[in-house]
Amino acid sequence: MKIILRFVSIILAAGALFNSCETTELDLRTSPNDLAPDQADPNLLLNFVQLQYAASMSALNNLSAALVRIDLLTCGSDYFNCLPGPTLNGTWTRTYVDILPNLQILESQDAGTGDLAFQIAVAKTLYAHSLILLVDFAAKANFSQAGNPKDFPAPLLDSGEEVYEGAMQLLDEAYSLFSADPITIGVVDLFYDADIGKWRKLINTIKLKVAYTTGNAAMFNSIITGGEFISSAEDDFFFQYGTRELVPDTRHPDYAVDYTPSGAGLYRSNWMMRLMLDANDPRLRYYFYRQVDATPGVDAPTDENVQGCGVAPNLPHYEDGGFTICPPPLGYWGRSHGSGGGRPPDNFLITAVGVYPAGGRFDDDSFGNVGIGLGGGGAGIEPIIMSSYVDFWRGYMATSDGERANFLRSGMTKSIATVQSYGALDSNADLANFEPQPNQVASYIDLVVSDFLTASGDDMENIYAEQYWTALYGGAAEAWTYYRLTGYPTTLQPMFEANPGPFPRSLLYAQNEVVNNANLRQKESLTEQVFWDTNPPSPTYPPAN
Repeated sequence: MKIILRFVSIILAAGALFNSCETTELDLRTSPNDLAPDQADPNLLLNFVQLQYAASMSALNNLSAALVRIDLLTCGSDYFNCLPGPTLNGTWTRTYVDILPNLQILESQDAGTGDLAFQIAVAKTLYAHSLILLVDFAAKANFSQAGNPKDFPAPLLDSGEEVYEGAMQLLDEAYSLFSADPITIGVVDLFYDADIGKWRKLINTIKLKVAYTTGNAAMFNSIITGGEFISSAEDDFFFQYGTRELVPDTRHPDYAVDYTPSGAGLYRSNWMMRLMLDANDPRLRYYFYRQVDATPGVDAPTDENVQGCGVAPNLPHYEDGGFTICPPPLGYWGRSHGSGGGRPPDNFLITAVGVYPAGGRFDDDSFGNVGIGLGGGGAGIEPIIMSSYVDFWRGYMATSDGERANFLRSGMTKSIATVQSYGALDSNADLANFEPQPNQVASYIDLVVSDFLTASGDDMENIYAEQYWTALYGGAAEAWTYYRLTGYPTTLQPMFEANPGPFPRSLLYAQNEVVNNANLRQKESLTEQVFWDTNPPSPTYPPAN
């Protein structure tokens, strides 16, 4: 992937969509600096669509991860105030202002010739997936009246079922275009390098996501039987970041915030780090980089200037559930779910993002500081749909504990192998002495699978969900969906605030759309359930909240 091309794609593709020149009878010429939509380079339009989609996936991954404790929810302890109307502004805008209009321009340029079939098929695939995720996050979305401002200047929302159905139709259309062997010569594809077979697998895998979410076993099994879906690492769907720091910054967004001259800017989730530390998970050193070897108030002297643990008393509702406000020991220094408040001078003390997926440092007990260019320089990835995720979906749809255990094993194996492959990004890391060895990885997987098979009820479900969460680290858009579907794991750390309000079942509509659409009224709560969420209403569900 050419990093400079991303920047050129954004600027030129965006510029191609806007023509501010006016013409008169005295000057009917078109300015060479103002391209009409039908004159825009199709590849630049495609790249713009792909970049906007990747930006949306980054935002949705982060939102979902924060809600389920994979990452830290830092905006406060009241869910409603923490997730205001602007939360989905970026994703909504990218879907309907960036992706859809560019898809329409590509279709107009093609004019039925089939010359741009590949670009159109990719854009339809990404638009369809964006629509599905908008429903997952907001319960409803625009579809039938979207992209037609002349006839529908204030488009009505369609139900979640209707949007899902429309997205599936778009996926079918995209699959047909790919199946017709479209022209790929000269195409610049930022995801699969114009590999038609991989795009077809992605389409079927998105359909698998729809099938498992809606409980459509017949569709799910039919796709699995066909064999054309993401099942190995070579087909994993992710966005590759670069190492450029300025104009534009192509590094992984978390790296850009954490690896700075002033230290780390992000707090990690105490719950996630403790889960992996207690289990001696082989991925721990790849996910997190420790800047210190001990945690104040835990296994180091209390320091109230940087850490409340050991000074402030434990919260009563934490005490009742067996939780603590303290971070884990050994320098795994983060914050508890929903913990806001001021920031002490801890930027060179807290745990930073690691080599996977952010392209940071591998934790080899060096306990150095973070900084620009260290580790992998930010050349990480934005995981979107990985083969390990699909195995966990297959386990969810399995009909026996033995079958689920097999997919648990397979999903863990693929996840760990992928994560370990990124260790080489940090060329200065002491991998020889600190990278988990094959026998250690095998023993860990065997132990988890054995524990799963000997467990029952909530214990069994918690083991499965916790491993799914761990595999989803960095690309967790599906985690919130799974949590609402199943209510597992029940081991999640509570919000810092004892009474944070009902757990969100969907988010508010994008405030930008509410302000500009006379037919849309904002929700009054976060308790509206997505159509596939047929569990009891809030606040009693999910039970851990």
